[in-house]
Amino acid sequence: MDIIPALPLFEVHEGDSPLVIAAPHVGTHLPADIAARMTPTGQSVGETDFHVHRLYDFARSLGASTLWATHSRYVIDLNRPPDGQLLYPGQFETGLCPLTDFDLNPLYRAGLEPDATEIEHRRRQYHAPYHQQLTKLLDTARARHGYALLIDAHSIRSAIPSLFNGPLPDVNLGSNDGRTLSPQILEVVRKWQATPSDFSSVLDGRFKGGYTTRHYGRPEINQFSLQTEIVQDRYLDTADPRTFHTGRAEAMSMRLKSLAEALLSALEQSYRPH
Repeated sequence: MDIIPALPLFEVHEGDSPLVIAAPHVGTHLPADIAARMTPTGQSVGETDFHVHRLYDFARSLGASTLWATHSRYVIDLNRPPDGQLLYPGQFETGLCPLTDFDLNPLYRAGLEPDATEIEHRRRQYHAPYHQQLTKLLDTARARHGYALLIDAHSIRSAIPSLFNGPLPDVNLGSNDGRTLSPQILEVVRKWQATPSDFSSVLDGRFKGGYTTRHYGRPEINQFSLQTEIVQDRYLDTADPRTFHTGRAEAMSMRLKSLAEALLSALEQSYRPH
């Protein structure tokens, strides 16, 4: 029998708009039995998307539903396919239960890595409930409005040589090369990119959207998804990169709100009853 975690797997808020915002990598919790087997690198949970959900503090003002993970991506990566299939074949990426960080440092002490049985246990214990909740939020939004929009919220260090060459743009958007949005909504994203801003952006560059964006983006049923990957230097304290920098984050939050509002406006115009 599975042991119910002491800490809830996620924090959920159910809004009444078609917008759902999810952050699968914002959690920092490590269950004690897992942490005890980890190296200092693993215990540091250094590749958390620290505080990225706070950039979306405007969510409730838009009536959005939100889903914030509480457990570290080192326990299980909620943005990877449950069957462990690769998202970017031919390029380095960490697995469903990562064994190294992005810099190839081991997360577990030698011989104490999770085996296939444990990975399957974690999939059922952590991955499945998160995605069941996300499915419920999106289904509810579509039932209410006839369409739904998912923003999958992430952040990342500006430079990670194992993943990409050189620094990233400030805002990295992913739509799986346009497959998770309709042509009309994709054009809204491009127009938003073209508006004057202090932040650089790219659409479907190095990051095209992970499992969440690709799995839930289904324009054929009026369900759309977009990944947002924010460079952490633009909202965290550079002197202490785990600390939220309110002043630096404010402008980024406003920029992201303008994107959400533009997308919601376009969707309402396209799908409102006539």
